[in-house]
Amino acid sequence: MSNSSGLYILLVSVHGLIRGHNLELGRDADTGGQIKYVLELAQALAENPQVERVDLVTRLVNDPKVSSDYAKPVEVLSDKAQIIRLNCGPRRYLRKEVLWPHLDNFADELLKHLRQIGKLPHVIHTHYADAGYVGCRVAGWLGIPLVHTGHSLGRVKQQRLLEQGTKPEVIENYYHINTRIEAEETTLASAALIIASTYQEVSQQYDIYDHYQPQRMVVIPPGVVLERFYPVPQNWQEPPIYQDLQRFLKDPQKPIIMALSRPAIRKNVGTLVKAYGEDPELRHLANLVLILGNRDDITTMESGPRQVLTEIFQLIDRYDLYGHIAYPKHHGSDEVPELYRLLAKTRGVFINPALTEPFGLTLIEATACGVPIIATSDGGPRDIIAACENGLLIDPLNISEIQAALRTALTDTQKWEGWSSNGLSRVRENFSWETHVERYLEYVRQLPQRRVQSLLSPLRLGPASSLNDWNVPEKNRLPTADRFLVCEIDNTLLGDPEALQQLIDRINNEGETTGVGIATGRNLQSSLEMLEEYRFPMPDVLIVSTGSEIYYGAQVIADINWQRHISYHWQPDAIRQAMTELPGVKLQPPEGQGKFKISYFIDEEKSVSYREIMRHLRRHKLHVKGIYSHNMYLDLVPIRASKGDAIRYCALKWGLPIKRFLVAGASGNDETMLAGNTLGVVVGNYSPELEKLRSYPQVYFAQGHYAWGILEALDRYDFFGNLSATESELNGNGDLEMQKREEAMTGAVLLA
Repeated sequence: MSNSSGLYILLVSVHGLIRGHNLELGRDADTGGQIKYVLELAQALAENPQVERVDLVTRLVNDPKVSSDYAKPVEVLSDKAQIIRLNCGPRRYLRKEVLWPHLDNFADELLKHLRQIGKLPHVIHTHYADAGYVGCRVAGWLGIPLVHTGHSLGRVKQQRLLEQGTKPEVIENYYHINTRIEAEETTLASAALIIASTYQEVSQQYDIYDHYQPQRMVVIPPGVVLERFYPVPQNWQEPPIYQDLQRFLKDPQKPIIMALSRPAIRKNVGTLVKAYGEDPELRHLANLVLILGNRDDITTMESGPRQVLTEIFQLIDRYDLYGHIAYPKHHGSDEVPELYRLLAKTRGVFINPALTEPFGLTLIEATACGVPIIATSDGGPRDIIAACENGLLIDPLNISEIQAALRTALTDTQKWEGWSSNGLSRVRENFSWETHVERYLEYVRQLPQRRVQSLLSPLRLGPASSLNDWNVPEKNRLPTADRFLVCEIDNTLLGDPEALQQLIDRINNEGETTGVGIATGRNLQSSLEMLEEYRFPMPDVLIVSTGSEIYYGAQVIADINWQRHISYHWQPDAIRQAMTELPGVKLQPPEGQGKFKISYFIDEEKSVSYREIMRHLRRHKLHVKGIYSHNMYLDLVPIRASKGDAIRYCALKWGLPIKRFLVAGASGNDETMLAGNTLGVVVGNYSPELEKLRSYPQVYFAQGHYAWGILEALDRYDFFGNLSATESELNGNGDLEMQKREEAMTGAVLLA
């Protein structure tokens, strides 16, 4: 990859089959125009001198039913661009509607990728709702601006399916449409910039969303690769695919009416066949060519494409169109430009009769080859024809209007030549990738000033509070940090203002490669308010509610995978009911409770022992972990949760060895994070329950109280320097083997 200075842009497109050559466009519903768009965008961005690196990230597919190309982890596109393929659930090829349960894992894999390369992108640009879901999480965790392109929208699709009579439960069961819409709403709320292809998309499609924010939206039409799509040259020869078409046609020399799309219901190809079949003049004037993806046996295809093709074949038979219509089974992406040039050579016309078309890449491709177009009036074609003046718009459900437009294009020589000439000159002005990238980079350069607060964040500071003057880093240091300092708040960070200020100064001045974390029993709101009050640097990771919640970055994005992991056998209602049977226990106020934490005050004079409390819960078959501190506070959390478990989860997730975490605490609440292979410091004002850790080789008992003790440990371990050898290494206690065992155990637990 190039080492030149410039922007690093990360593109994310999860579904479909993406590779750098011979795109299988039309192979299925997921391998359509979006695949072509993101690949050409990546290549065009890499050609711009302002860009240093482009990673196009998609899912890795290792399935004998598809090409082995899609199983390669890295595919180089150029010296500055590559396709990165990451695991996303099962390795077999899945349609996009069933990928939702695996997207959190994909987000984790993307973080791992960034950790491995040790470099943060300047912007994350997501494509479609599934990638938007992933991007919201990763961009939020890292504090990176998010750019999004929807391509098509769930609410629009839902409306159209309902209008066609599809039952709501059928739509939900197949498309998981509500999950998609919720992801789109979150993305619209979180993204710094939405790139649309048409003005209609902004004003008539996005405006039906709750989080419609037109001030964050910009229209930048996609481009066409002019090196591939160009007019018929003088030395042009008929392409090999023309031989395939001739097998179908009685008079292959006639002009051609061509449609090229996936065999999808919304592409409305059946109506085009009806219009052609019911008009003898059209059959006399031209042949009809349908390029509808690639197929072998339609009986093995998904129900949607199978239904479309079956209807078309029935219409061909009804109107006896044999000899007038061609519908080849296969074509390659490299043959598409030649098909357009064949259209131009025969003075034919390209038609897109879709019920709705978000943009219409095929329309500008045909235009760049000198072919007039006829297109649906619903969507992007309005903008294309307005800009190029190269054809006619039609109502896709009005057969007579379709017929009239086709007859005009085929019989009016003057109009045909004018449309062809207009299109050739204006497509370069309005729809080149070079122009697209120039405008794209203008907006991307402004994004640091256009950061937004993600609605995923539960942070709601009061009107007097402001993040603007707090010590908030622009980006999360998790992917680049080579060590981590994690502290409890109460009785550890807080307690001596002078010591705290000295610690803050050292973090700011010496901790360039150090990530900062908080691990506390407080809830999120209380933690943030306390940290802001004392102007402690905004943590890269926040572990709150005694390890039952993890959040990342300045946007305070929740780690949903952690919540799913610890929810195993969590029965909060049953726990509370069982605790009512014990004396001397009292629920703490609501602010002390959490989704995965139930907290009690314990009156030791009236209650049974902590050990008996836990036995009582086990007798009720409740999987729960108890954390007892200061002889009066009891936190009950899921069996998989604790501060220590949360820290080890973060270490595993972010690829940082656990022995490079320095953790600081003062009470029994902190025991799980102090024990093990972390570098531990117990500050001088510790509670008696931690005395049992004194024999642990990697737990340092400081003399200084509160933050003085943390400062003491920083020097002892040379934490901001070379991270000197720990006592266990000096004493020959097999630290490396201990670490391997601990990390293996952690991984096993997380996979359980």
